Parts: sequence; structure tokens; C-alpha cells
Amino acid sequence: MTSSDRQPTEPAEPAYADRAYRSGGGIVGGVLILALGAWLGGDALIRGEGRVPWVALAALVFAVPLVVAYTVRPAVFANNDRLRVRNPFRVITLPWASVEGLRSGYTTEVYAKGGTKYQVWAIPVSIRARKKARKAGAGADKAPSDEAVTELNEIAEREAKSPTAQGDPEIRWAYEILIPAAAGAALLGALLLIG
Repeated sequence: MTSSDRQPTEPAEPAYADRAYRSGGGIVGGVLILALGAWLGGDALIRGEGRVPWVALAALVFAVPLVVAYTVRPAVFANNDRLRVRNPFRVITLPWASVEGLRSGYTTEVYAKGGTKYQVWAIPVSIRARKKARKAGAGADKAPSDEAVTELNEIAEREAKSPTAQGDPEIRWAYEILIPAAAGAALLGALLLIG
């Protein structure tokens, strides 16, 4: 049998990187707020007199992690094994077998087995986009948040029985956000108390 006589084997299911879902508006807004804070805070650090530079530094150390947490950080990552929800102050990892479903009403939420509900900050719901899609008619696309929820529910349904998608939810606090914000708050509070 020559190599040309062999039957081609079916390719294995390709392994894809995580699908990422993020709010473009949130990222743009966060970057603009950070730029404004850098401009104003930098000016206070360079030109400020007395304790103004210290107060500006403490305010930046407090505010920058919070702005990042609420605007740039939120994301949802999905692959064939799990759903990872990165919210402002914690990361929730849900193997697909533990996911009952995602719903998008006024906010996007994921429901885990046992009735636990987690907010999904990275997929904001736009009532205006939803109304616009409904007005466009039956052949129109859904609102982006509804499309994302539909896609994630399809992945959950398809992958729930996979042996690699089993396990319990895991929650990890975002100490990389909490510790700098707490340090900045403590420093800012101390500077304001000292007067």
C-alpha cells in the first residue's frame, strides 16, 4: 500500500483558545478615565505644593485599581471545559457540568447547579440595542448581549457531559485589585486625618 492509497484520517477536533467576551464601551470609558486621572494626578504630583502631591499619589493608588476593576478588568472566557467569569473583585471558574444556564434580563447572570447565581459584568445588557433588534424584524440580529448568552448556553449544553468539563465552581478574590485599593484608601484616610 502506497501513501497515496491510504484513506485520509479525520482530523481531530481542533483545540481553540478561550473565547473572550468583553465590553468595548467599558474598556474605552476606563481608558479615558485613567488618562484623565493620569493627567490631573500627574499635574498635582509635579506642580503641587505642601502635602498636595502626597494626597494626589494616595488618591491615584486608591482610584486606579477601582477604575481598572470596574471598566477594563471584567471579561468572560469560555473554552470546551469551563466558563471563567472575571468580575471586578473576584474570578469565578465554572466547569460546564456545573452550569445550569445563562440568562440576560436587565443584567447577565450565570446560574450554577444548586441555585447559585453570579453576575456577569463583562456582558452588559443594552435595552436600547434589544429594542432596535426587535424593531428590525424577525431576520435581524439579536442584541450583542443576547447573542453572547445564546452562544454560551449552546457551549454549556454541548460540553456539559464532557469528562474534562466536570467539577465544582471555584471562586478566587482579586487581591491584585483589593490590596492596592485598600492601601491607597488607608494612606488617603491617614493624610486627610492628619490635615
